[in-house]
Amino acid sequence: MSTPSAVIVPPAAPPTRRRPVGIRMLIPLAVGATILLLPAPEGLSPGAWRYFALFVAVIAGIIAEPIPAAAVGLVGLVVAGAFRMVRESPADSTSWAVSGFANATVWLVFTAYMLSLGYSQTGLGRRIALHLIKVLGQSPLGLGYAVTFADLALAPVTPSVTARSGATLYPVVRQIPELYDSRPNDPSARRIGAYLLYTAFAGSTVTSSMFMTAMAPNLLAVTLAAKIANVSISWTDWFIGFAPLGILLIAVLPAALYKLFPPRIKAAPEAPGWARAQLREMGPISRAEATLLGLISVALALWIGGGRFIDPTMVAMAVVALMVVLRVVTWAQVTGHAEAWNVLVWFAAVVALAGGLAETGLVTWMAESIAPALAGLGRYLTIVTLIGAFFFVHYLFASITAHTATLYAVFLAVGVQTGAATPKAWAMLLAFALGIMSILTSYASGQNPIYYGCGYIARRDFWVLGFVLGVTFFAAYMAIIVPWLAWLGI
Repeated sequence: MSTPSAVIVPPAAPPTRRRPVGIRMLIPLAVGATILLLPAPEGLSPGAWRYFALFVAVIAGIIAEPIPAAAVGLVGLVVAGAFRMVRESPADSTSWAVSGFANATVWLVFTAYMLSLGYSQTGLGRRIALHLIKVLGQSPLGLGYAVTFADLALAPVTPSVTARSGATLYPVVRQIPELYDSRPNDPSARRIGAYLLYTAFAGSTVTSSMFMTAMAPNLLAVTLAAKIANVSISWTDWFIGFAPLGILLIAVLPAALYKLFPPRIKAAPEAPGWARAQLREMGPISRAEATLLGLISVALALWIGGGRFIDPTMVAMAVVALMVVLRVVTWAQVTGHAEAWNVLVWFAAVVALAGGLAETGLVTWMAESIAPALAGLGRYLTIVTLIGAFFFVHYLFASITAHTATLYAVFLAVGVQTGAATPKAWAMLLAFALGIMSILTSYASGQNPIYYGCGYIARRDFWVLGFVLGVTFFAAYMAIIVPWLAWLGI
C-alpha cells in the first residue's frame, strides 16, 4: 500500500473563469439601479423602496464579490447612513449604522472564531480526529463515524464550517484514501475515498444545524429573530430544539451512505496504524492543548447551564482573554486572525442592514403582502410550505449568510403573520434549516467547493446525493421537529 504525503493542503474550488472585476462591480449596481427605477409598490414609501434597492444591491455584491464581502457590507452601511435612509437625523443615522458593532451576538461570532484559532494553533482539533480514527477506523464504516464524530466534537465552538470541516478535518481525512490506493480523478476513487469524503461533508451539514455556535449564519438568525419578532433563543434552546433530529442523523448518516454510496472495500486495517503514527509524531498532549480543552469544557458548561448568571458572549470573551493570559495563543495571533476581524465587520454590517428592513417597514409590508396567499392551507401545510420554500430556494444561493440576510427576516415575518405557530417556533424552524440546507449543491456553503473539488466525488454523484439527502433531511425535519417543538410548548 502507498503512503500519503504528510500534509495535503485543501484545494480551492474547481477552476472557473471568474468574471472581470469591472463586470462584477456592474452586477450589484445594475441590480440596485433596476429596482430603483421601478415605482414603489402600493403601501410602501419611496424611502423604504430606495432602501430595498440598496439592500438588494449589497446582497448582489456579496454574491458577485467585486471587492471582499465585508467591504461590500461596509459600503452599503456607509451609503445608507450618509443618506439617512433608515433614520432621519444625522446622529440617529450614525447610531443605526454602528449598531451592529454593539450587538452581543456579533461579538459572540468573533470570539467563537478565536476559540477555533486555539484549535488550529494547538493542534487539538487534529488530535481529536486522529484519536477517533485510531479507535473507530477498522472499517470504512468505522472511519465514516470517526470523521462525523470528530466534526461533532469541534462544532460547538467552531462557528465557521469552512474552518472546521474544510481546514481542520479535510486535511486529515484526505490522507486516508491513498493508504488503500484510492486516488482522485481515477476509477479507484470509489474504493474508499468517495464514501469517506462525502460522509465527512454530509456530516458537517448536520453538525452545523445542531449547535447555535456551529455556524455564523445561525447566530445571525438569532439576532434577526430578536429584532423582527422580539424572540430570544438561547444556546440550550437551540440544542434541545434540534437534538432529536440531529442525534438521529448523526447516528444513521454514515451507515445510510455506506448503503447508498458504498465503498468497494469493506476493511480498513491500515487507518488506525496510520493514525497512531501521526499521534506519535505529534507527541503527548501539550500544556496548551490541555488548557484549551479545559477552557472549552467550561465554556460549553456555562453556555448550557449558566444562562441565568452570565451571558454567552461574556463567557466566550472571558475564555478568549484566558487563552491569552494562559498562553494558549498570543495576542499577536489574536490581532493577526484576519478571518475573525473580517467576519466581525461583515456581520456587524449585515446585522445593521437587515435590521434596517424592519425599521423602514419593508418586512411588515412583505409579510402582509405574502401571508394572505397561505390562508386556508391549515397549520401543518402552512409550515411545510413556508419552510420548504425557505429550504429549497437555497439552490439559488452560494452563501448561507447571504441567504439568511436576504430571506430570514421576511420568512419569519410571514410565518408570524400566518399564526400557524408561535413566533419563537417560526424563528427556530427557519434557523435550524440553515445548516442542513447546505447539503443541496456544490456551492451551497464554504466547505462544499473543497469537497466537490477534491477529485473523489463525481459531479453527478454530488448533485444526485445532494438532492436525495436534501429531500430526506427536509422530510425528517418536518416529521420530527415540528411536533417536537409543539411538545416542548414552544
